[in-house]
Amino acid sequence: MKIEQYLNSLPKSIISGDEVQLPRHAIRNILKFARLNENDVFYHLGCGDGRAIVLAIQEFGVRKAVGIDNDNEKIAEARKLVLERKLENAYFECDDIVKSEIKNATVILFWFSDSQIIEDMNVKFSHLNEGCKIITLWNPLPKCLPDKVDFPFILNISPFKKAKDLKEQILAIFETDCIDFITAWEFAERYTKAIQDPHAESNRFLTIIQSLVIWINAKNMGVACEKEIPAPIRNYIYILRTFFGIEVEHLIK
Repeated sequence: MKIEQYLNSLPKSIISGDEVQLPRHAIRNILKFARLNENDVFYHLGCGDGRAIVLAIQEFGVRKAVGIDNDNEKIAEARKLVLERKLENAYFECDDIVKSEIKNATVILFWFSDSQIIEDMNVKFSHLNEGCKIITLWNPLPKCLPDKVDFPFILNISPFKKAKDLKEQILAIFETDCIDFITAWEFAERYTKAIQDPHAESNRFLTIIQSLVIWINAKNMGVACEKEIPAPIRNYIYILRTFFGIEVEHLIK
């Protein structure tokens, strides 16, 4: 099957990120990356069970931490967690993030894949106070140049720097003049290590998929170093097709 069909066969909650919780080590590294401190008002949009809120208070001593999620059960679980740990300055709201009030935030963690939510929130983010930091994973805010990158963690600071085009944005993320297979694999591996349990059996598979996505996107955007498909890319395309029944070559334009 084509990779689009494979992705459509997965539970929607996995693709959307609704049922994906970042591991504790990933959250800690994200908050370090943002240089979260005692002066910050931290918001986690799509907070799930509240683990990022707990870490923000316990380990970074933020002035205030707010988690927003539209799932009542997750919010109840998060509130229970902070009560058990007797944490102050932690707040949770069961709400649609697009309708929520976030103007007093100084740091926001925002990890969504739904294009409509991203578009709506990008408009909302444009009204944030100067200096507010938005942390995203894998991609920066649409049409914006990142202010800081430690892939897959990306930081945009209000007011946002606009990118001339997608090509400029991609090269700013990878901090290189062109993307070869080695770069694609290195960044894919960074992503896997950042968000996965280091012992997860799916890590190799995820890295292969991500490296192909990175290189193919670079090729289609005209920023790949190679004019022809390099041997490692052909090998991984063959492995996916032969052993997993997943076709990706049609994505190369």
